[in-house]
Amino acid sequence: MTDSPVSDTDVATAGARAGAAVVRDLYGRRLSRIDKGAGDFATEADVEAEKAILAVIRAARPDDAVLGEEGGQQGAPGARRQWLVDPLCGTLNYAVGSMLVAVNVALRDGAAAVADPFSGELFFTDGETARVRHDGADDALLTPTSATRLIDVNLDPPFPNAPGFRAVDLLAHPEFVARFRPRVVSTSLALAWVAAGKRAAYVTDGGGFSDSVHFAAGIALCRAAGCVVTGIDGDPLEESRGGLVAAADEETHALLVSMTGGRAR
Repeated sequence: MTDSPVSDTDVATAGARAGAAVVRDLYGRRLSRIDKGAGDFATEADVEAEKAILAVIRAARPDDAVLGEEGGQQGAPGARRQWLVDPLCGTLNYAVGSMLVAVNVALRDGAAAVADPFSGELFFTDGETARVRHDGADDALLTPTSATRLIDVNLDPPFPNAPGFRAVDLLAHPEFVARFRPRVVSTSLALAWVAAGKRAAYVTDGGGFSDSVHFAAGIALCRAAGCVVTGIDGDPLEESRGGLVAAADEETHALLVSMTGGRAR
């Protein structure tokens, strides 16, 4: 904890807003790319947005460490508190003119925020409740629901759990076809949508989610909103063989986990 009058939630939301402002400002410009290898890259927007977020965190929490998508580990190696920052989730989308992106800021095991730079929505949690703020309107509680029947599935590689689990196979599963409607997403904004009731669930392969700059903020939102969040095998993320299922309710979670070869929790 900290004795500062500024709460961790305030820091997370201010950081996400600062990063989102940069992302909006640079949108549509011809931006240089920084090659990361294996087809991955960053843009000037990623770098500048991360700088803006770090400035907020350093001003409010100078003793905290930060793990940034672009700058890596910064701050004291033994710091008790660490922020996880993804300044532009959906870089490829952004680079080709798509607005389906997010700015993620999370304190490990604490407050978190996900900003949608173009809708103006700011999703955030203090670790206990999850809310959304839109263009200065009063904060509203996030209320997960599976009513939309829309499931976001991440089809981006790598696929560490193949051939046992392939996200693309889930889309053709007879029970999936009968019950849900798929959407293919390429940004962790989808986790915020599950928490907000815009999606029934989100499914992806991969691992290390709780410590991931890409996913930590969205997972925190889902958990605080009351969603069911596990690995694709139905086990807690920290014990799972891998993958991620974040569902609005127990029924949706059980159905999806059964389709991925796991077991409901």
